Amino acid sequence: MKKLSQLAINDEGFVFDPLTGDSFQVSETGLFIIQAIRDEKSDEDIAAALNDEFDVSVEDAQRDVTDFRGRLKNVGLG
Repeated sequence: MKKLSQLAINDEGFVFDPLTGDSFQVSETGLFIIQAIRDEKSDEDIAAALNDEFDVSVEDAQRDVTDFRGRLKNVGLG
């Protein structure tokens, strides 16, 4: 969580990690998930919010959150 709070993120989904110098681009959904994680929302709350915001099923939203958390972990941010 601490690493996520140190990321510089713009509204278009460009993410910069000042600790490593790495940068990457996330989709609108990825940006939404990162912001929710930074706000310390639970995965269940994030999935429910994705369901409301993007009109996806709760099951798909839960899978998206789990997958995205895995991707964050793979790049050292999870």
